[in-house]
Amino acid sequence: MTKDLGADGGAGGQAAGVRGPAAPSHAVKRLSASGSAGRPGSDRPDAAESRTDRLRYLDAATRQIARGMNLDETLRELCRAAVPAFADTAFVHLYAPLPVGDETDAATGVLRLHITDHAPLRRSAAQGSGPGAPAPDPVRAAEVVHPSATGPLTELLRAGRPVFANTPDTASAAAELLATDTPPPAVPPGRRLILAPLHGRNHVMGTVVLLREPGRPDFTADDLLVASQLATHTALGIDKAVLYAREASVADALQRTMLPPSLPTPAGVQLASRYLPASRTAQVGGDWYDAIPLPGNRVALVIGDVMGHSMTSAAIMGQLRTIVQTLAGLDLPPDEILHHLDEQAERLGSEHTATCLYAMYDPVQHRLLVSNAGHLPPVLLHPDGGTEVVQVPPGAPIGVGGGGFESTEMHAPAGATLLLYTDGLVESRDSDLLTGVERLRTRLREAASLSTPPGLEVLCDQALGTLGAGDRDDDVALLAARFKGLLPETVAYWYLAPRPQTARQARRLTRRTLHDWGLDALVESTELLVSEVVANAVRFASRPIVLRLLRTDVLRCEVEDDSPIVPRMRHARLSDEGGRGLFLVDQLARHWGVTRVSTGKVVWFEQPLPSDLDAG
Repeated sequence: MTKDLGADGGAGGQAAGVRGPAAPSHAVKRLSASGSAGRPGSDRPDAAESRTDRLRYLDAATRQIARGMNLDETLRELCRAAVPAFADTAFVHLYAPLPVGDETDAATGVLRLHITDHAPLRRSAAQGSGPGAPAPDPVRAAEVVHPSATGPLTELLRAGRPVFANTPDTASAAAELLATDTPPPAVPPGRRLILAPLHGRNHVMGTVVLLREPGRPDFTADDLLVASQLATHTALGIDKAVLYAREASVADALQRTMLPPSLPTPAGVQLASRYLPASRTAQVGGDWYDAIPLPGNRVALVIGDVMGHSMTSAAIMGQLRTIVQTLAGLDLPPDEILHHLDEQAERLGSEHTATCLYAMYDPVQHRLLVSNAGHLPPVLLHPDGGTEVVQVPPGAPIGVGGGGFESTEMHAPAGATLLLYTDGLVESRDSDLLTGVERLRTRLREAASLSTPPGLEVLCDQALGTLGAGDRDDDVALLAARFKGLLPETVAYWYLAPRPQTARQARRLTRRTLHDWGLDALVESTELLVSEVVANAVRFASRPIVLRLLRTDVLRCEVEDDSPIVPRMRHARLSDEGGRGLFLVDQLARHWGVTRVSTGKVVWFEQPLPSDLDAG
């Protein structure tokens, strides 16, 4: 890519590069042709002083270049270090795309000039670099150069040594680079232009062109050494920035892939979430959230945070999230979920610890069961706009060992909203956790005062405050659940003894319930499905069977028994007397499945309501 960096540290402008005004003598000294700093009353300092000044300049310049944390900053710092102290104009050309890691040289690729608006930089040089100084505009790509694969420019880049553009070949290479301007600038005669290739650890990355205008002494042989150091440190900075950005991009993609792409839509609860990565490239962490449907229209709400910020943290987060999903499928109490998660985390053999909060919401009973492993307590927004920090015993973080987790049961009123979050939401450099939690509660109350109840998406945005545009040292994960609950008249369940007459009893109870619900159109098919599933449960159950009907946006039937044997659908032969039960369920139900729980299994199926059937 090609960027034109000008005399004032900016880029763009005239044909031969940007010519900025000379910096004040107290701000920067120009190196003379001998490499020394010009001083009033001193026509030619001695050689020792000249070397000392050059070394001082290189020390300051390389430190300045090393300050760049990304590609744009590295190029901008190079320009500020080189212009006007060493040259009057600087052009930087980089390969597009830049080679990374062990990739081969992009010797036959295109070079793109990189430029930046010079006006803000000029003001910054004149006004200083304090807090009130205007920030320079981002560096951006400009014209493209297509070097010939066997031309002098390509040969010069491969050689890797800075040269003067004072021979036919080097002048031709310089003209090829500068030909992107219209009209193209003439290559100055003598030693007024240096071409310094940018060599990374394993490959050529581009070149920097340093130009001195008339009225200033020519470059000297010693200046080639200065240009070489500037180019070397710039190339290393670019290499570091590109590798750094690539690693962060991979880690961020890994982390986002491990987060749920979308939230489920269980009846009786509304869900929303937010995830904001850290503003700084290096801050790739292990924050995660999840919402897992459970039998009986219950839902598990999970939030967690792996300590540290690295690729390892993101990978461990993915492992822990998978373990939680597996354990949730067993329908264990929250404290047992965290106990087994802690055991599995120790087996991973990692020194990383994590915090995790696991909550289980029952929309039928309007109850919330919560267990905590060292995580921040959730905040409950009541229907009247009041807020409450849910008091849950914190427990030890995951991976520490020792267990001791407890489950706390509490009422979850309809219309209330539970917010689970990681510490990046409430902790920053200027506030501690307690202050941050109070600020969060204030933002939630303000959102509730504007509308009752506030929209869940709006509430999440309000909870984030100004974090979307600010500088964040840590990731932010937020999961919000608004409890709606299920009305008692939409749920019916029975405990049935496992005996031959149970299937007939289940059909009678189903028929009566569907008639009360005004779902007579579903009686025939539902009776048949219930009979088949209950009859299969009777074959293996040793304790009472639970038959549950739920009417939400669909009709859902669940049959729970204590047998761990999972039924499998098979295609029965004409001579077989059985084996067609699950085949009928598969043909007549919209969805069906089997969920293992700690006490056995749950076989469930769903049917659309008559209005949905008519619409279809």
